[in-house]
Amino acid sequence: MTNTENVKKPAKTPRVDMPCQPAAVRAHNFKEVALGYSLEQAQLEASRCLQCKNPRCRQGCPVEVRIPEFIAQVVKGDIAEAYRILKSTNSLPAVCGRVCPQENQCEGKCILGVKGEPVAIGRLERFVADNAMHDPCVGVSDNDACAVTNPDLKVACIGSGPSSITVAGYLAARGIKVTVFEALHEAGGVLIYGIPAFRLPKDVVAAELDGLRQNNVEFRTNWVGGRTVSVQQLFDEGYKAVFIGVGAGLPQFLGIPGENLIGVFSANEYLTRVNLGRAYDFPNFDTPTYPGKHVTVFGAGNVAMDAARTALRLGAESSTIIYRRSRAEMPARHEEIEHAEEEGVKLFELVGPLHFNASESGVLKSVTLQRMALGEPDASGRRRPMPIEGEVFEHETDLAVVAVGTRSNPILLEATPGLELNKRGYIVVNEETGETSIPNVFAGGDIVTGAATVILAMGAGRKAAQEIAKRLLG
Repeated sequence: MTNTENVKKPAKTPRVDMPCQPAAVRAHNFKEVALGYSLEQAQLEASRCLQCKNPRCRQGCPVEVRIPEFIAQVVKGDIAEAYRILKSTNSLPAVCGRVCPQENQCEGKCILGVKGEPVAIGRLERFVADNAMHDPCVGVSDNDACAVTNPDLKVACIGSGPSSITVAGYLAARGIKVTVFEALHEAGGVLIYGIPAFRLPKDVVAAELDGLRQNNVEFRTNWVGGRTVSVQQLFDEGYKAVFIGVGAGLPQFLGIPGENLIGVFSANEYLTRVNLGRAYDFPNFDTPTYPGKHVTVFGAGNVAMDAARTALRLGAESSTIIYRRSRAEMPARHEEIEHAEEEGVKLFELVGPLHFNASESGVLKSVTLQRMALGEPDASGRRRPMPIEGEVFEHETDLAVVAVGTRSNPILLEATPGLELNKRGYIVVNEETGETSIPNVFAGGDIVTGAATVILAMGAGRKAAQEIAKRLLG
């Protein structure tokens, strides 16, 4: 697309910053925060790659993206070939380029990061996908197979999140017919109902799903696993294998007094209403949200940051994160924390909730908070927050969002006899194949690991898909 004569040598080139909307502007709209690289910026950043003979970056990727290879094609300006390389292992590059924690995975392994800044692998992945996904059959698999060549071989996926989509893409590329059953009215799982449009635009997810549809993947919405459809029913209908990728969508709560007050929401409900229900586009979509002037979010993961930033965009005068530990222990991506603070989200560290307080009309008016100090490490390896005696205060809030994690939804699990679960209620699988205790029933993603990342769910889906393909195709 352009020559590379003026591209600088990698060792002398600083990391190319991602252009973003100004914080004061983006805090009031749901348009994507990051604007993406231009071709010139992408080539300059790609030129920093050292093309290591033993690429540690690939070892850090759960789906083993051929990172140096696709980056080399970006330097040449051959975006179509870069996309083909990406899609040979990754079904959702436009998604992964936006929401994966690259700093802990591929970029965390980059040799340039030892003494400086790693190559911006995620940003380059996004650039390639955004510029090439108009052609869904480019680079779908190593042999670019897009047609159903084995009509008698059918595989079902229950749930349409990242793990199931990865299974569907991998098998469809090998000529196997895949049907995805989704409980909600729109496919995409957490990519649709959980992640806000300012981080992951809905049209990006739609484009990725459309690519799968053009590869003969069928999506059936409003099919609830364990109710509308069961595992045994799918086998009775001729499916040769079933993949369970239903996520872990049952919210956890704080377990403190007043949690049932009007004005206290789980992050699941709050974000699903805004994202899946398109409440961010009210009144074009008739899904109003609960109004909150002073919003308080409990938790410090990516979901908590999403909720706090969403509240500002919906018109909140203040949005505050409450976290029992310190900033150093916050599990959210550093970039998300920084973006939240730039937009005006306040962070209350070393503070824990004691109880919610009601107004005379019975709605939330405040939360009583306890100041904490960090003690000895607990089972998670992090220092345990300990209350400081007498350090209690009240924080005014009229909308509280609880974002302290999720657990497995038992509907499908209880309706599937013989499915082995662990003590936390998640599905037990063979680590090498993803197979459950039921032959030819596989599982992956949050329903196996508990709440984790999109790319880890995709890695589990890819592992299961490889085993399914091996069994069905020989």
